[in-house]
Amino acid sequence: MNLSIPASTAKTDHILIVDDSPDNLFLVQTILEEEGYEISLAEDGLIALEKVKESLPDLVLLDVMMPEMDGFEVTKHIREDPLLPFIPILLITAHDQPSVAKGLDTGADDFIRKPVAVDELLARVRSLLRLKHSVDERNEIARQREDFVSRLTHDLRTPLVAADRMLSLFQQGALGEMPSAMQEAVVTMARSNSNLLAMVNTLLEVYRYEAGRKNLCFSKLNLKEIVEEVTQELAPLATDKGLNLKSKFEENASLEVMGDRLELHRVCTNLIGNAIKFTDSGSVTVNLKNAHSTSKSPSKWVVIEVKDTGSGISPEDKAMLFERFRPGSHRRSGSGLGLNLSKTIVEAHYGTIEVDSELGKGSLFSVRLPTK
Repeated sequence: MNLSIPASTAKTDHILIVDDSPDNLFLVQTILEEEGYEISLAEDGLIALEKVKESLPDLVLLDVMMPEMDGFEVTKHIREDPLLPFIPILLITAHDQPSVAKGLDTGADDFIRKPVAVDELLARVRSLLRLKHSVDERNEIARQREDFVSRLTHDLRTPLVAADRMLSLFQQGALGEMPSAMQEAVVTMARSNSNLLAMVNTLLEVYRYEAGRKNLCFSKLNLKEIVEEVTQELAPLATDKGLNLKSKFEENASLEVMGDRLELHRVCTNLIGNAIKFTDSGSVTVNLKNAHSTSKSPSKWVVIEVKDTGSGISPEDKAMLFERFRPGSHRRSGSGLGLNLSKTIVEAHYGTIEVDSELGKGSLFSVRLPTK
């Protein structure tokens, strides 16, 4: 897929001019129309906000001093609307430096003083429109890239799932007996295919979150049930490595949260699975408790701690541990997607995830989630 923006017919830039003075509106409109811009007019802040939503402008020229709603308030409303894309705002002011500073702090991108000089006005308009085009192009490239990866990931799942089922039939003997050498090869193929399928599934989830296409189903959950379920599922892996996998639950703790069960199960599976993966001897312990609280100040947080006696994490790896596609230096490090996805899920539940680790002394991952 070509991720560049096609050089189609140039679009005429649309500029919204907002001023309560008809003379000022006419003057600025005349100057900009002569340059070929498409112009809309608004005589006050409320009308301006309506027009912004009706037909998105590429630039807003906004007078500061207006009745009912001044330019600062209009700027603030535009910047706080999550449904609006980036729209450059050029403030027109007759005031001094504090007024300019207030406007820039509110979210305006540039300012120009009255009386307006034609050359300066046109230069600032061109500058802000270049900024607008640059941001739009960057966002479009990012959108195309995300769409490309999402489609590619989705399309990869189909043959991988088919291969997984076919290899399972081989292993079950449904297609006839296989020589021992072939059985070993099929086991290796099945394991590799399973790892690749898990990676593709994780990548698909990462892009669903990033594209805002992930719908979470929140309900009241008891984290103790989820942790017990995950430890039971992963117990065979720990047993195969001779590890002691144990869980501890604080007595009388409030362990209920509002969350998506499948996603929190995914987080626990990733953290506990990683602990088992990177621990060669010793134990993996899962603690479930409330954050420190007193009788006068009950805790509002549930803490999941996953502690192992593994090889630990270097300061260099720890600094970028939760970044996407940043696998650590350990020989068993994977794609670097799992922890990135876990962090995204935890933050979507209004929680935090942290790691405390030292080389040769194991690791402690801590997840804090708000109680119900």
